[in-house]
Amino acid sequence: MSGHKKNLSDSPSFAELIDGVKALSDDDKVIHDTPKPRPVPKQSHSDEQKVMEELLVSPTEHEDMQPGDSLSYVQAGIQKQVFRKLKRGQYSIGAELDLHGLTRLEAQQQLSQFINECRDRGIRCVRIIHGKGYGSNNQGPVIKPLVNQWLQRRAEILAFCSARPADGGTGAVYVLLKSA
Repeated sequence: MSGHKKNLSDSPSFAELIDGVKALSDDDKVIHDTPKPRPVPKQSHSDEQKVMEELLVSPTEHEDMQPGDSLSYVQAGIQKQVFRKLKRGQYSIGAELDLHGLTRLEAQQQLSQFINECRDRGIRCVRIIHGKGYGSNNQGPVIKPLVNQWLQRRAEILAFCSARPADGGTGAVYVLLKSA
C-alpha cells in the first residue's frame, strides 16, 4: 500500500454540499416527452370534402319526401336483430344533434363534426333531429332528405332509422356508428 491516506476532515460534509439547494415544486418540473399528435382521419376528411363539393357544385336533387316518411338504412352485413334493436330504440343514446333552423351547409357541417366527435369519444349510438319539414313551405322537407343522403355516404355509419314517436318520430333518426 502506498502511504497516501485521505484525511476525511478535508472533505466537505453532505450538509455543506447541499446547502442552498431547494426542492422542486410542481411548477419547476420539466416534462421531456411531448404528447404524440392525434391521428388524422384522412379518409373521413376526404369523404367530407367530396360531400361539400357536391353540395356547392349543384343543388342536391333529392327524392320526393314527405314530412311523415320514415328513413331507414342498413349497411351490408349488419345483423337483422341489431337493426331491430335500433328501430325499437333499445340502444342507449350517447349524444344528440338538433339541426332545426340550419341552412343546408350549416346542417352538413354540424352533422359531419358531430359524427367525427362521437367517433372520437367512442359513442356508438346517437340521435339526430332533422325535423319533419313542416316549416319548408310546400316544397316538403329540406334537411331530412339531405341527412338521409349524407349518412348513407359515410362509411362509419352502420345503420340508421326514424326514431320512435317518443324520441321525435319521423323528425329524428337513431344512428348506429362503427366503433373507432
